[in-house]
Amino acid sequence: MSTATTNALHVADSHDLIRVHGARVNNLKDVSVEIPKRRLTVFTGVSGSGKSSLVFGTIAAESQRMINETYSAFVQGFMPTLARPDVDVLDGLTTAIIVDQERMGSDPRSTVGTATDANAMLRILFSRLGKPHIGSPQAFSFNVASISGSGAVKFERGGKTVKERRDFSVLGGMCPNCEGRGSVNDFDLSELYDDGKSINEGPFKVPGYSSDGWYGRIFGGSGFFDPDKPIRDFTEQELHDLLYKEPTKIKVDGINLTYEGLIPKLQKSMLAKDRESMQPHIRAFVDRAITFTDCPECGGTRLNETARSSKIDGISIADACAMQINDLAEWTRGLDDSSVGPLLETLQQTLDSFVEIGLGYLSLDRPSGTLSGGEAQRTKMIRHLGSSLTDVTYVFDEPTIGLHPHDIQRMNDLLLRLRDKGNTVLVVEHKPQTIAIADHIVDLGPGAGTAGGTICFEGDVEGLRASDSVTGRHLEDRTKLKGEVRTPTGQLEIRGANTHNLQDVDVDIPLGVLCVITGVAGSGKSSLVRGSVPADAGVIEVDQTAIRGSRRSNPATYTGMLDPIRKAFAKANGVKPALFSANSEGACPACNGAGVIYTDLAMMAGVATTCEECEGRRFQAAVLEYRLGGKNISEVLSMSVAQAEEFLGEGEGRVPAAHKILQRLVDVGLGYLRLGQPLTTLSGGERQRLKLATHMSEKGGVYVLDEPTTGLHLADVEQLLGLLDRLVESGKSVIVIEHHQAVMAHADWIIDLGPGAGHDGGRIVFEGTPAALVEARSTLTGEHLADYVGA
Repeated sequence: MSTATTNALHVADSHDLIRVHGARVNNLKDVSVEIPKRRLTVFTGVSGSGKSSLVFGTIAAESQRMINETYSAFVQGFMPTLARPDVDVLDGLTTAIIVDQERMGSDPRSTVGTATDANAMLRILFSRLGKPHIGSPQAFSFNVASISGSGAVKFERGGKTVKERRDFSVLGGMCPNCEGRGSVNDFDLSELYDDGKSINEGPFKVPGYSSDGWYGRIFGGSGFFDPDKPIRDFTEQELHDLLYKEPTKIKVDGINLTYEGLIPKLQKSMLAKDRESMQPHIRAFVDRAITFTDCPECGGTRLNETARSSKIDGISIADACAMQINDLAEWTRGLDDSSVGPLLETLQQTLDSFVEIGLGYLSLDRPSGTLSGGEAQRTKMIRHLGSSLTDVTYVFDEPTIGLHPHDIQRMNDLLLRLRDKGNTVLVVEHKPQTIAIADHIVDLGPGAGTAGGTICFEGDVEGLRASDSVTGRHLEDRTKLKGEVRTPTGQLEIRGANTHNLQDVDVDIPLGVLCVITGVAGSGKSSLVRGSVPADAGVIEVDQTAIRGSRRSNPATYTGMLDPIRKAFAKANGVKPALFSANSEGACPACNGAGVIYTDLAMMAGVATTCEECEGRRFQAAVLEYRLGGKNISEVLSMSVAQAEEFLGEGEGRVPAAHKILQRLVDVGLGYLRLGQPLTTLSGGERQRLKLATHMSEKGGVYVLDEPTTGLHLADVEQLLGLLDRLVESGKSVIVIEHHQAVMAHADWIIDLGPGAGHDGGRIVFEGTPAALVEARSTLTGEHLADYVGA
């Protein structure tokens, strides 16, 4: 064999590109791109330019779909069915592992420990080494209730039916009082009814429970109590029937009905719902009427007494879960028992991964619904850090969210480590610090929505800097420190704040100015603002929780703008408003107003075909005959926010109430969204700005924004700063929890928490103007801000 042949590239080594040709998902316009494998590629571009559509909607989605197809039809039946993305050619794909910012389930029983399998390992550890020995790992689980029972069972044996008596018992760790939730809710009865009134006088304060309404008739006609007697004079039995009675069949005015006590009825109708998806007036009622307190029986640990009694070196499983993870890692290092050697080793690795990724300040009993977007994403990364898989594609969605500039360096090291193991790492990112470490950059744009969806630049960082793309031009942007800062008009006094890791913090937050609260991840910023700002301060909080929305919801329905538009159409045409709703009377009968007809093909991906009758317009043909200012309802919904603002602002199409909302959407930089665009197609940054726009009309005087730069391109940050200035100038107080140096530099006042995370944080390490912070360079934030402004 000649040397020439041995040196030639083996054909198996020639597939070193992921090739995408003709991608048309969402707003992508026939995008073709080649991405090097085993390298770190960063995707940049303004919010809404199509980054997620290319990375998540095309590359990762197709990889996952093809992997699912390798399973048997039986297994596929249990998996989500994925349609093939709209793309001509996808070549060279490898297995994709997606680490996105989707919040972890906010189920009250889900904790950091259960979400990362650390709890499962601890339970086995305690069932083997705990003294006294109480039972299997189930006995330490707060999701398993203790049950025992006995009875006769029938089964067929040798053609005869045999009866036998059987006993069974399951020993679980769930606290019976709070059912493993750690907290119990109590109703404040004075918020449910006025006890000085009788049922017929309408005592209920619950939304929708009027005396002449449906519920009033049921309670009044039930016969369990005198409807003319004031509630305070009820006997114990009558009060029990009013509040707690089990569902019972009754007859009222000749109609068969089911009567149920007020409290179980409210628990089913209101408490079973997610708080975010409630209507505002119902959410306000629930917040008033229900108090949550730590369960008195288990002290909030979720575990019953038996589970808490078994200990290793004086530490119970409840104590272990309550420890800060870096302390727990130290404690497990001190355990040395060869009988559980492999288990200890894996548990140790998991806990060390938490510390390494900068989450050592969490505890395993922290409810996963309370993690911020960035914390949830890093928690998901933990599974992959110790993985020995190589040649896979890791896909990250802005992994630097919620990270202080000091922590971004650690995240960069982790991304490079994953790449150096021989993996392809794809990152959607806006922060220059992460863009700088990329081997390859793909910049999408030039604008957002329909103005985006094309490739503006491909190459390395130097090439991007020299290019004329929006990202290239803004990469070196630096916000200057203000020459002079605004004078506060008042202050919000916080005294003795000790929520989570705060250490009796006393601080005055200035009002009437732009105040930025900063500090490393886990230093106590959210705890200070959420847990300590008095509820009566008129605070409007715009956080990162996702907008709940089906494919029938869109910016017009979410912001409430569609109501005045429907009324204007109805008035102009002399018909009723319900006709102009695709979810009500005006819906196309063939597709029920969805615009597409779904055919479910069991374990194969369902097929969505545009409805032939309405051609995807969602309305009946008759409804589209009605016009306002020369346009029908479908044409109005397909306008962009900017076009609609012009159309509904003047002339025959004037709708002042909708125009106001549209102006706010333009203010937050969403002028390119279509009014009828499904909420499910919006990116994270767009959703947060949509939320901000809806809150801007509220009456409160104090706005609390949780990382409003999430998902924002460098070019959009300027616009956000302008918006924050306008809010302050209109007399509002703006408090921003933020890590972005541009927002810090633009602030009038900075409160810096730290110095570290967890129990190393929770103290105020600096308060003053940004200029004073830069000059002092006394904190981590000060160091990074000084470097940023070039001081």
